[in-house]
Amino acid sequence: MYEYIGSIHMHSKFSDGSGDADKIAQIANEVGLDFIILTDHNTLRALHEGYEKWYGNTLMLVGCELNDKFNKNHYLAFNIDETFSTRLTAKQYIKKVKDSGGIGFIAHPHEERSSMKEHPPYPWTDWDAGEFTGIEIWNHMSEWMEGLTEKNKYNHFVHPLRSIVAPPQKTLNKWDELNKTRKVVGIGGIDAHAHRINVLGFVEVEVFPYKVLFKSIRTHILVNKKLRSKNLSLEEVKEQIYGSLKSGKCFVSNNYHGDAKGFRFFAKKGEQIFQMGDSVKIDNKIKLKVILPKNNAKIKLINKGKLISTIEGREGDFIVTKPGQYRVEVYLYDKAWIFSNHIRIEN
Repeated sequence: MYEYIGSIHMHSKFSDGSGDADKIAQIANEVGLDFIILTDHNTLRALHEGYEKWYGNTLMLVGCELNDKFNKNHYLAFNIDETFSTRLTAKQYIKKVKDSGGIGFIAHPHEERSSMKEHPPYPWTDWDAGEFTGIEIWNHMSEWMEGLTEKNKYNHFVHPLRSIVAPPQKTLNKWDELNKTRKVVGIGGIDAHAHRINVLGFVEVEVFPYKVLFKSIRTHILVNKKLRSKNLSLEEVKEQIYGSLKSGKCFVSNNYHGDAKGFRFFAKKGEQIFQMGDSVKIDNKIKLKVILPKNNAKIKLINKGKLISTIEGREGDFIVTKPGQYRVEVYLYDKAWIFSNHIRIEN
């Protein structure tokens, strides 16, 4: 399969971001991303005005971030052609996204921040709202703001990448719990706005430029075809990207700690290979294999939310004989680095 690296969840001037949509895509191209997904609040204006296209080697796709009338239950909706009323409930717009052929991911599900009154938390509250595609397991902006205090705010502003530690444990726990009953895909998001603020009353500073956050939380996808191909139309490329996100053939990395391109987590059953997002029927034993792109690291195997085994090295082989929902976490120099999606092993 072919691996491509993208950045998901960002806002432009079409909602509450500071950047022009095309300029954001050009910055992503400079950074070297293969794709980005723009998610302005409750609008697809960038899509309707023709911004969804290639910018050099970077494809910008356009989705949107939906919410209910209480400004809660934020939902990243992809591959849709129209937005929906904010008067709808989460259950209603989850269904509408699915019925229109789109996919959707719960955004920053467990926000609890309180450091800025003008920026309250927007948690997900309706967990019985229907079959969402997945959840955002790691959101840069949410973690940054939740860790902000009077004592550390200077370092947080100066070092926005260094201040990100790991996905919230309660989000990982919820993700594993949901996967016990059905596939729920995990993605990473940056939630970039590039807000501009006045310092000392006369100097305007951009907080978290897009270029900075593009070097942070990334979502890697595995697809069957080369995306930069003359034989593929834009619609076919979109089908590959959204198909990967829908099926769970993807993983999340923090690029600040190292380039994760080349990471692999798959199951082997005889001569058959099963990727993240796949299901495997167990008859005797299954080998789960991890390959890291560089450096030794700590590889943790998780099943049903519990740590099963830990291996140090560039590769890891785990022999499993019990059904479950297996995923791995990788820590480089004890820093949270890579989080895979699940491989489901079934009777």
